[in-house]
Amino acid sequence: MIQLPRLYAIVDSSFFATGEELVKFAKEFVAGGCTLLQYRNKSGNARVMLEQARELRRQARAGVPAPHVRLIMNDRADLCLAVDFDGVHVGQEDLSPESVRVIIGPERWLGVSTHDPEQLRAADLTSADYLAIGPVFATSSKEKPDPVVGLEGVRRARALTRKPLVAIGGITRANAASVIEAGADSVAVISDLLREPRKSAEEFFRILR
Repeated sequence: MIQLPRLYAIVDSSFFATGEELVKFAKEFVAGGCTLLQYRNKSGNARVMLEQARELRRQARAGVPAPHVRLIMNDRADLCLAVDFDGVHVGQEDLSPESVRVIIGPERWLGVSTHDPEQLRAADLTSADYLAIGPVFATSSKEKPDPVVGLEGVRRARALTRKPLVAIGGITRANAASVIEAGADSVAVISDLLREPRKSAEEFFRILR
């Protein structure tokens, strides 16, 4: 069974005007101690995604001793292989976990988003290495977010799986500890890392250690 760091940083391209800004941002995460980063780009432009992901991989790992920074591709198993990322994270409307596993093989990590007990039970039966539950709190990072599950949703998810559990959705430094106490192994964060990413990451780790 894999072991997740407390903080799972998500680098969402929609928050950055250029690929250079995105990569610089990710480097700040790594400097702040992050060892697990997910690259998310919902634009559908594969060429741009490849360029950004390649540079992200090159820069995020520059000078980092083992264990290296683990990079996860959102949605796209094909691009994960093309840029040699360490895993893929899929949602309910993406390729099935087992289809993704066939593509990426047994060694790379596979994560699956879930939003209710039924989805979580189904994902728990797959070869996914970790499961995500959310949104825990109201979030502005998605145009059409699923219903909020709250801390009780995290507790319920924890009771339904022994796999590592990532909580996502509206998680900040103010509420992250309560999410871990509810049973999550890791918190995925987007918005609360945007300002001063290195300092923000360091503060998350201080709160969650």
